[in-house]
Amino acid sequence: MEEAMTKKVKRSVAPFYLVAALWLVWALILPLYRPLDYILAAVASVIVFIVGKAIWPDKAYQIADPEGEKKEPEKQAPPKEEKVQSQPQPQKEEKKSTGDPELDNLLKQRDMALSEMRRLNDSIEDEKLSAQIDHLEATTKKIFDLVAEKPAKKSQISRFMNYYLPTTLKLLNAYDRMDAAGVSGTNIDGTMGRIEQIMDTVVSAFDRQLDALFGDEALDISTDITVLENLLAQEGLSGDQMTAQS
Repeated sequence: MEEAMTKKVKRSVAPFYLVAALWLVWALILPLYRPLDYILAAVASVIVFIVGKAIWPDKAYQIADPEGEKKEPEKQAPPKEEKVQSQPQPQKEEKKSTGDPELDNLLKQRDMALSEMRRLNDSIEDEKLSAQIDHLEATTKKIFDLVAEKPAKKSQISRFMNYYLPTTLKLLNAYDRMDAAGVSGTNIDGTMGRIEQIMDTVVSAFDRQLDALFGDEALDISTDITVLENLLAQEGLSGDQMTAQS
């Protein structure tokens, strides 16, 4: 079996050295400041390169191929497709619409307000203020849930939704930013102190708003109690008459 050979060509570098020497000599003896000078030098370089190639041509020789004849790569069988069991992707829980756009918007505002209160509560370290935010969050949820249950009461919380709640969140956000600044100063300390002072009033206002939503219900119950007391009195079953008879 004949040994496989491969052809190698060794490029001659002499023509390149001649061209470099030509430019060096030209720059020392002849002018190189006009475009024509560069053109003449380039033409001379080509001539010198061709002459150099003729005198010192490239050398070709053959060497044994250590790898021998190239073998055709074996065809590999395509990998078997592995059956991947499709795992059910967790679906994001979508909140169902109530069918009432106004009620849906109300519930959206509730969720946004409660989420912001939780974020602020996690960020603010003051224990008293944190406890007040807990109370505000619980009260706010009760207010919105009650209105969602009885949409006719929505008009009663218009000021709460449009001013009290957003202003409270604005104040708490300002407190959080100033507290995070980590410095003490007249403006920062004074503003944070005023926010801490007004929070007692804010908590009380939220409680009164929730209490006001039960106004109609309390009136109805009071009327029912009065009617019941009158009926019991007519039947001689009132508390005072029972005591007198005994």
